[in-house]
Amino acid sequence: MTDAFAPFQLGPITLPNRFIRSGANEMMTHDTVPTRSLREFHRRIVAGGTGMTTLAYIAISPDGRTFEQQGVLSQRSLPHYRAIADTVHAEGGRISAQITHAGSFVQHKSLSTRRAMSASGGIDQMGMMQGRPFQRAMTRQDMAQVRDEFVTAARLAREAGFDAVELHMGHGYLLNQFLSPLSNRRRDAYGGSAENRARFPAEVLAAVKEAVGKDMAILAKINLFDGVKKGATPADAVVTARIMEQAGVDMLVLSGGRNIESPWEIFHGPLPLDDMIALNPGLMARLQFGMLKRLTPRNIRFSELYFLEAARQVRAAVRCGLGYVGGVLSMADAQQVLDEGFDAVVMARALVHDPAIVSRFRQDPTHHSACDSCNRCVALMYTPPGTYCALSGNALPETWNQIAAGDAARDIAAA
Repeated sequence: MTDAFAPFQLGPITLPNRFIRSGANEMMTHDTVPTRSLREFHRRIVAGGTGMTTLAYIAISPDGRTFEQQGVLSQRSLPHYRAIADTVHAEGGRISAQITHAGSFVQHKSLSTRRAMSASGGIDQMGMMQGRPFQRAMTRQDMAQVRDEFVTAARLAREAGFDAVELHMGHGYLLNQFLSPLSNRRRDAYGGSAENRARFPAEVLAAVKEAVGKDMAILAKINLFDGVKKGATPADAVVTARIMEQAGVDMLVLSGGRNIESPWEIFHGPLPLDDMIALNPGLMARLQFGMLKRLTPRNIRFSELYFLEAARQVRAAVRCGLGYVGGVLSMADAQQVLDEGFDAVVMARALVHDPAIVSRFRQDPTHHSACDSCNRCVALMYTPPGTYCALSGNALPETWNQIAAGDAARDIAAA
């Protein structure tokens, strides 16, 4: 049996154990700067026994944001990300920065261009709600610019003290917009076959690897499948995994689903859409979430290890590190994942519910998470405290409006 609690070598770094907190959006940033809530959120996770925590969804540029307030890696935010990294290291953990570009998945009106970029042009499903009905296909010049922005963001993450970077290639963001046939309709070398669709994401990963790979572990989150008709399949994921392995990835984190077309696949269960409408009462939010409510399959039910069958196909095809995510709620689940040849156990909701669950697993191998997969944490993400568990009520409201590296009395507005 693989020892889940033994140190683990991941590229050039060593993790204290094989548990990783998945990159899942915390929404604990303000004016693109991380807050003390985000700092405390991740401190609790590593203090609770998780070997490496992942700061989710950090944009590589202002135009790469999905949300107006979303964190951006920049010289301005650098001291605040460094404060979080220092806090995590003081607890004996490792820290990864999930870096991303939204592409056309933009939910604000502050783009510097009239049309958002994506793999292909056409109707902009998110942009329509912001007065941008069309998106544009990226040119080679655009691709070179975005590749360089990923590299710059990775270098900034290294300067901030992060141990790893994770490129977000899943869930419908820009790099996934190339990988998925749902959004990639190009007829050049970057479209068509699964191999071609993976070309640009692989170029980005290779450039990041060359820039910081001697010092940092390089991860990428990819989709095992999109979960809707004409979307990417596990066979496509195998192709993507092989190409990312050739590009130098240290670990792939295996997820699934798309934010617009199939968000229920990400969580393997329905979202609390009524709660999300109540928290976002605007007309556009009501239209967006109302449409999702109609599209969500009525028979989908949560089950533990819900990505395992598809993940096994990738495990059989590559030798690079693989992190399994999706429905790990017990030590028995975690041990099964490791014994089937996956290199790390990656968790999100169970850690939102109880940041100390890994320590509980170690103390009592029969411990089972009390997370009931209601997904209300996804709705609560949009409240001022950011992501927290509705069941355990562990929000951090006292620090949501204070900058991560500042004095407790100095709020973001004053900064």
